[in-house]
This record gives sequence, C-alpha cells and structure tokens, in this order.
Amino acid sequence: MANLAVGVDLGGSHVLATLVDGDGKIVEREGHDIVDHAPDVVIATVEDAINGVLLGAKDNATAGIGVGSPGNIDVATGAVRYSPNFGWHDVPLGERLRERFKLPVFVANDARCATLAEYTHGTGRGTSNFVLLTLGTGIGGGIVAEGTLILGSLGGAGEVGHHQVRATDGFICACGKIGCFEAQASGTGLIRHAIAVAPSFPRSNLVSGKPEKLGSKPIRKAAEAGDRHGLAAWNRYLDDLARGIANIIAFVNPEMIALGGGVASAGDFMLSGLGPRVDELTTMVPRGRTKLVVAALGNDAGAIGAATMARRGGLTTAG
Repeated sequence: MANLAVGVDLGGSHVLATLVDGDGKIVEREGHDIVDHAPDVVIATVEDAINGVLLGAKDNATAGIGVGSPGNIDVATGAVRYSPNFGWHDVPLGERLRERFKLPVFVANDARCATLAEYTHGTGRGTSNFVLLTLGTGIGGGIVAEGTLILGSLGGAGEVGHHQVRATDGFICACGKIGCFEAQASGTGLIRHAIAVAPSFPRSNLVSGKPEKLGSKPIRKAAEAGDRHGLAAWNRYLDDLARGIANIIAFVNPEMIALGGGVASAGDFMLSGLGPRVDELTTMVPRGRTKLVVAALGNDAGAIGAATMARRGGLTTAG
C-alpha cells in the first residue's frame, strides 16, 4: 500500500490540502481561500490545492484522495447531497475529482473525518467508545461505538449539534429550531450569551460597537481574566455545553469525549468548570466515568482524517 495519501479539509472560507503519511503526519500542505461558493469555483479551488501537494509527492505513490466536506454526503459516490454552508444540493464532488486526478477519491462529512483522525492518531487511541465534538461556528461531531465509527443509514449519524438543550428559552438555531445544542454551545452560542447578558453590565465594553463583529475568543479571554461580563457569559455557556454533553453521555455512554474547535482552546479553564456541571447532570450512567479532554490534532484533524479515509478505502476505524 502507498504510504502517502491526500487529505482535504473543505471549509466555508478556506480549503486545506495535505499530504499525510501512514502515521498521520502531514508532510506537505497547501491552503487556498474560497471566495465564491458556486460549485465550479469551489471544486477548481480544491483541485488547485490538491495539485500543490501532489507535486510534493514527487515519485512516491499516492493511495488516493480523501475530502472532508460540510454537509450530508453520499459516501458511496462522494456527492454532497446537501451543504447549508455552501448552499449546495447534489454536487458530484467525488466524481469531478476522480475525473481530474485519476485516483481513488472518498468524500465524507468533515466532522466524521476529524473523529476518525482523533480516534486513530489523537486522543481517542486505545478507546472503544469515543465522541469528538468540534466547537466552532457550529457544533460538529462523530461517534465511535465499540470501535466502529457510526454513520447511520444516510451518513448523518453524529449530528449532535441539533438536539435541543433549551427548547423553550433558547436561541433560534440556523436549522429553525429553538435551543439546539449548536445554537447554545458553539462559538456563536458564546457570543449570543455575551450579548444576552450585556444589559446587566452597562459599563462593559465587551460587546460595544458592532456585536456582529464580535468573536468568541475575546469573551473567553475576558472570562479568564475575571471580567464580570465575560464570566457571566462563560458560565451560561458552560451550563448549556454541559447539558448537551450529559445528553450525549446518556445516548452513547462513551469512555471519552474530546473537545475540538476554537472554543476548546480554553483547555483547563474550560474543563475545570465543565466537568462538575456534567457530573451533576449525569443520571443514567455512573458519574465521572466519561473522561473529558481537549482534542489533540487541532485544526489539522479534518485533513488527517480525510487522508486516513483515503488510505483505508472508506470511513473505517479498522487500520
């Protein structure tokens, strides 16, 4: 088997193509910004990025190309059935890349690819029941049960962001429901909590100016520094994050839940406040048995997982 594989992480504004070896190490990388979500434009950008890393392969054989894309994916064909990030419906991404590169191409949901990477090469190694949550603009996820990455009948298993944690008093989610886990506990959710409690802190400048320009990082940093407004938002955020995690523990009883994405960079500051909340809400399985950790692979997880998928011929945890 060829030692190298191409892994592509396709995001809403950026595409990262990598060349990854059998140990999950990135040996080449090339990134390109996405300026237009039209399918032909995005696919051309992906092709350019892949071309760049294939040049780095030189004469080494490449096992294939894996792509992690947002949305619901037909893993058999590599078509993107629906991606709200791009506004795509039934885009034949895999077919187009096979025609262009004459290599095996595999496409799967980006969060499932990241889960495969963390399970194979990151924090999940050695576990049999593992969950990854990516806390970014939204919440992505993936579930490994008894050593198998769960995909569901249409590849949609693991969309943990859209179970409700505040069905009557929550924020409106992009999916249209009220109080989804994603609406309450993503990076966007943290911003919304900060705006919601702002009237209680009239002297705070945390959300002054244009709230739509606010990022989650300044709120987290303010909370770490002891700012009262930042702490109020952070504590509300942790309450909702804990609700969702406690539900996931009840659903699948994992040994470990790894937290990735930008908000998880808070590390111990997050985990120290989150753990007791999760324990308090855990009822149907023994408390304190599910280990909460920060994911190890960071922003490279999606690309590493996509390359692992290409080397294995699909989204399988069997190496």
